Amino acid sequence: ARMKSGVTLAQANADMASVTANIAKEYPKSNQGWGSAVDPLQNDFLDRNVKQALWMMLGAVGFVLLIACANVANLLLARGTARQSEIAVRAALGATRKQLFAQFLTESLALAAIGGALGIGLAWALLKIIIALIPQYTLPSEADVTLNIPVLLFTMAATMLAGILFGCVPAFQAARLNLNDTLKEGGRSGGAGKHRVRHALVLAEFALALTLLAAAGLAVHSFWNLTHVDMGFRTDHVLTFGLPMPADRLKNPAQITAFYRELNDRVRALPGITAVSVSTGIPVQGTSFGMPFEISGKPVADRSQRPGAGFNMVTPGYFPTFGIRITHGRSFNDADASGGMPVAIVNSALVKKYFPDVDPLTQRVSVEQLIPGVTNLGPPINWQIVGVYENVRNGGPQSDGFPEIDVPFAQSPWPGVAMAVRTASDPDGMSKSIAAVIRSVDPDLPMADVKSMDHLLEESVGDQRFGAFLFGGFALIALALAAFGIYGVMSFAVAQRTREIGLRMALGAGSGQVLALIMKEGMTLGIIGLLIGLLGSYGIGKLMKSMLYGIGSIDGVAFSAVAAILLFSALIACYIPARRATNIDPMQALRDQ
Repeated sequence: ARMKSGVTLAQANADMASVTANIAKEYPKSNQGWGSAVDPLQNDFLDRNVKQALWMMLGAVGFVLLIACANVANLLLARGTARQSEIAVRAALGATRKQLFAQFLTESLALAAIGGALGIGLAWALLKIIIALIPQYTLPSEADVTLNIPVLLFTMAATMLAGILFGCVPAFQAARLNLNDTLKEGGRSGGAGKHRVRHALVLAEFALALTLLAAAGLAVHSFWNLTHVDMGFRTDHVLTFGLPMPADRLKNPAQITAFYRELNDRVRALPGITAVSVSTGIPVQGTSFGMPFEISGKPVADRSQRPGAGFNMVTPGYFPTFGIRITHGRSFNDADASGGMPVAIVNSALVKKYFPDVDPLTQRVSVEQLIPGVTNLGPPINWQIVGVYENVRNGGPQSDGFPEIDVPFAQSPWPGVAMAVRTASDPDGMSKSIAAVIRSVDPDLPMADVKSMDHLLEESVGDQRFGAFLFGGFALIALALAAFGIYGVMSFAVAQRTREIGLRMALGAGSGQVLALIMKEGMTLGIIGLLIGLLGSYGIGKLMKSMLYGIGSIDGVAFSAVAAILLFSALIACYIPARRATNIDPMQALRDQ
């Protein structure tokens, strides 16, 4: 059944694609952005979005790598300060600056190699999870996403480069050590210059982390906007499926109309089904056809430059099935049959654009006839507008709506259609009963792409969900690294200032004063890093604006939320070492130092 469905669906798509391509060739403005699966312009747009998303993801990986490098460099600087006596002794015994530099750099590269090996194993596991989460058809079918030799070589090169990046700063500090001062001080002081370097690294971590958090916040806010947008129709209790009828199965419009009328009536008679529709397009998936039209009585000099609109052939049950509201005029009925006056219902977007100052029910639109089995268009038909319906987001949640013209299926039949049924209970549970009815009418006609409307809507935001998940994951890693970075700096600062803190407490400083002293230093770093990161957040907002829905370059909600999260993380990271400082025994601290 799957093979038969796949073959006939491919044939039906090929028939529709040939007609649509012919329309687009003759009338370039007619087929732009109708949300159709056969629209090449839409496919190009998706390709650009995928490429841009991949570059953004690569940038996020780079930011996490830089934060990790800054973090490890900070830890090595702290470790190098604690080893000043050792370094001084080595230098006193004849070690040159070059040898000291090489020693620290070698240690850094060894750490990078071990971390890289562990990272490759982790990447192998995470890659399987990410591939499972990527929405269908996001990547080309020929794409082979694996850890192959070029990827491993790139990973090794990036790992070694990271080792050099986070190893150079402590190596330079060790090579430039003042031997006499270090031996005199006994290695107690880290030096103001080293403190400045460590603080600068923490600032860089916070700025990069805020930028990534801002990207994640924008992606999550955009996804939230998409899931709460008004689609213009009811998505609950609707089951959709395709009927990929080959064009040569039904020979003429009368056969097409009679076949689908019988099928519609039989499905409608099933218990638990309240409405049934047959149409060439359905909400979210698009109208399938984009047709050039002109307003009757207002001829266009250059017919190739006529405006276009989505063109959908629907049965009278289309609007009740999807709960689409008619705002003016009437809906279709059984009297709108072949041989009767051609009638059409248009959406509010078309009325707003082309009939802003007149009653649309007094107007007619002229559209060439679509003839089954023929790729060329037939003579124009003047369709009398009898109704106006509320805008439906046929191109998905991100589409604000485009002009659409709906005509009775009986007056413009087409062999390949989609059906939708509204059910009183769970729509997925009705698929077997509907399949049995279809087999009773035509044993060779399969149901294709059976999905509930809720499922279709969920799939339509799959890319945004994946982007929010991906950027959120990177942002959480960056947040954890930044928090550990400031925690490490403050812990080391407390350890280095044990004698000073002990002396302050011996002279009468209370626990609250010591706590405030350490917290002030740490939070100052966090706030400065946050202010610097706001510039990066603005830049990432400008880059991501075209990829997101309902989001500007500066999003107050997202930026405020991520700034609060980052500051809270910094507060916790500073509080732990600050609290430890209040527990220092003054006498023991003075005795040890």
